[in-house]
Amino acid sequence: MTVSSAIVGQPGFLPGPGGDRFILSFSPRAAPVGRLILLQPFAEEANKSRRMLSECARAAAGSGWQVLLGDVFGTGDSAGDFADADWDAWLADVVRFCEAAPGNTPLVLCGVRFGALLAAGALQRGLTADAVMLINPVISGKMALTQFLRLGAAGELGADASARIDTRGLRERLDRGETVEIAGYGLSPALAAGMEATEFDLFGGASRLGWIEIGSVAGGDLAPAAARTVEKLSAKGADIQTEALVGPAFWQTQEIETVAGLPAALVSMLGRLTSGAAA
Repeated sequence: MTVSSAIVGQPGFLPGPGGDRFILSFSPRAAPVGRLILLQPFAEEANKSRRMLSECARAAAGSGWQVLLGDVFGTGDSAGDFADADWDAWLADVVRFCEAAPGNTPLVLCGVRFGALLAAGALQRGLTADAVMLINPVISGKMALTQFLRLGAAGELGADASARIDTRGLRERLDRGETVEIAGYGLSPALAAGMEATEFDLFGGASRLGWIEIGSVAGGDLAPAAARTVEKLSAKGADIQTEALVGPAFWQTQEIETVAGLPAALVSMLGRLTSGAAA
């Protein structure tokens, strides 16, 4: 049995406005070499990703990291309804998760998909971290919102696949202060506005980035869109480590899937990102 396979996440709750936030803590067997905060994807993608994130958390803890995986307000096992969530509350939860892993070892935020925007928003609000790791990140909140609204508009069309998908009606309802129902999730105007206003960029809180891209083509290269974003961030002064893996898009597959090489790649990148960081 490997060290990581013997590590089990310890459930707990953190107090917060509106009720407790659920967390899973994965602790190493010795003094931690660093602190890793895993930030989950959005809506149904989070449910699809839980198994993969737990495997990554165990691998990181087995390599000496203190890992925390939390549910922001209105999601998972945390208090509240998704329809009552707003962007500011979610960013406050990111800070809350970081504070639940105290110490002076390096702090790394790992944003999976939509979690990248949560990391960016928290850094923009003043949170500091030694590094940020991204796994197939969503880098445009405006685009993420549009895609989610398109899902809702398509659902309203039902079986009429030939009809034109138009999100204007949903946006108008949000503008009027209404919460709209999309794929079983109530999207509030406050959450939609916060999402739409957030883009992933460099902030004073962190300049060392790790980017792991999972795709279907072997060769070790990032997808063209990801490569262009990395180039732009590098031009702004970011120190970026990248890695491309072949595997399923586990956050959106019909069945629960995992990427066998992701836990080891995550642990390796953590080491590269924090090499030389002050303890």
